[in-house]
Amino acid sequence: MMEAGSLRGVVYKFCDYQERCHMEVRRRLFELGLREAESEEMIAELIADDRLNEERYSMAIASGKFRIKYWGKRKIRHYLKQHQVSDYCIEKALGSIDPDEYYRVLQRLAQRKLQELHKESPAVRKNKTVRYLLQKGYETDLITVIMAEFGL
Repeated sequence: MMEAGSLRGVVYKFCDYQERCHMEVRRRLFELGLREAESEEMIAELIADDRLNEERYSMAIASGKFRIKYWGKRKIRHYLKQHQVSDYCIEKALGSIDPDEYYRVLQRLAQRKLQELHKESPAVRKNKTVRYLLQKGYETDLITVIMAEFGL
């Protein structure tokens, strides 16, 4: 196991490099050889120093996954749940996504997929586009509205 001072430095760098969730930090502390009680103490210290903030983490994930990977709210929620983020932080992060931008992104994704499938029959185009949008994590009711806009 590392000396306490150098261990603290490693963990601080780990948290400063990018936003982390508590689960990631716990895993890293375990890899570094800390026991559960020591890990919880270190996590409390990181929270007190504002190097670890679950709300900030969830906001960063929601924003990044939506703006970069064009994930829908269902997929973002699932990702955050897998990382053991609290329901409060998940709802706050999803609430920070602008509804108008969300709808525009969904429209753009649907339009792009439908154009990609232009040689297919309308039924196949609709089916494949709906499955694609569901896989991206968008809500069924919004997909239905979008598909109706495209006459499918």
